[in-house]
Amino acid sequence: MDNQSIKNRFGIIGNTPALNHALDTAVQVAATDLSVLIAGESGVGKEAFSNIIHALSSRKHNPFIAVNCGAIPEGTIDSELFGHEKGSFTGAVDARKGYFETVNGGTIFLDEIGEMPLGTQARLLRVLESGEFIRVGSSKVQKTDVRVIAATNRDLLEQAQNGKFREDLYYRLSTVPIRVPALRDRKEDIPLLFRKFTSDFAERYKTQSVQLDANAQQMLMNYPWPGNVRELKNIAEQISVLSTEKMLTADALQRFLPQNTGNRGLALVQPAGVPIPSPNAASSSSDFNSTERDILYKLFFELKKDMTEIKQMLFNMGHQGTGFSPVTMPDAATSIVPAYDVSSPIEPIVTPVNAPIVLHPSSNGTGTVDHHEDVEESLMLADREKEFIIKSLKKHKGRRRDAANELGISERTLYRKIKEYDIKD
Repeated sequence: MDNQSIKNRFGIIGNTPALNHALDTAVQVAATDLSVLIAGESGVGKEAFSNIIHALSSRKHNPFIAVNCGAIPEGTIDSELFGHEKGSFTGAVDARKGYFETVNGGTIFLDEIGEMPLGTQARLLRVLESGEFIRVGSSKVQKTDVRVIAATNRDLLEQAQNGKFREDLYYRLSTVPIRVPALRDRKEDIPLLFRKFTSDFAERYKTQSVQLDANAQQMLMNYPWPGNVRELKNIAEQISVLSTEKMLTADALQRFLPQNTGNRGLALVQPAGVPIPSPNAASSSSDFNSTERDILYKLFFELKKDMTEIKQMLFNMGHQGTGFSPVTMPDAATSIVPAYDVSSPIEPIVTPVNAPIVLHPSSNGTGTVDHHEDVEESLMLADREKEFIIKSLKKHKGRRRDAANELGISERTLYRKIKEYDIKD
């Protein structure tokens, strides 16, 4: 059977040399009983190669089972793989056969082998070397004839050097290694895969198949595809279902491709007015790393949140007969806050961050302001905030929820402020 026939049979699409080499290796090793380690990033289709090896082997008429080692809890994986005796642990009401016993004569595919606990690795090594295993809670040695195919998206040799994977098991599994290339390393196969997926989805959803123009096709090939073939299939399905255009341009395709794929972690929102440092720019301080920058951003957001709550509190108090109306408050850079006067509005005043906070007495009813005073040292913002909190607590006889509602802040924030100012309510 030639490679193209195998590709058609197992749904393998592509003609890049790396993919063809991996397929050739799988076909050659299928006729043997050697252990195989399939390496590759998540989503490249490693399980398809395990199916090829089993289907072309002498065990093809015997059982085949795929086990995701990362999906089985550490406390039960030994029982799942090797079985257990009745009463061997809490909940073991009956004896149970494990996969190595039920798949005797067939093939077992251990996906995400790097997630397997070290104790289970020792048991697996014994199966590979002698074909023997012992059920959990038993002392009887049993024999099995199972071919093991393992897959990983991790560097097992590096894990072995770090003590997270048995080195002897690594060399025992990787008798014949197969590396499945990432999608970004086989760009010429991307249009073929996309066409196949959209054709399948069009048939499933009874719609017309989506096509790509030249620019959109180039954009698709230049995208890094961190999720590999699995991600491409998901994007193709989204486009097949949601796109109203059947000939997709680059602009239309852009809406379906995730942004900022270089950073797959939690995105940090950049504050307004704070420049984003260029990755190639020289740092002003060698020890100003990303962690410290993240901490500064977090402090910035906390400060901005507190200032927003204070502005709301002063505004509420100004409308409840305190005799003051907030005019300006410091914000991230320059703040524009209108003067709230119930009788006559006053034009907004722009105040820099470092300028003193100015409080105006209420309007005299003529639409003008009598006079203004600069805040003295004793009337700092914190002092005024503490004074308002004390007044509100006294007014509501210590009921914090009512006081918080009047001040326009959350009860949790009020509790934090009471502790901060050491207010005895």
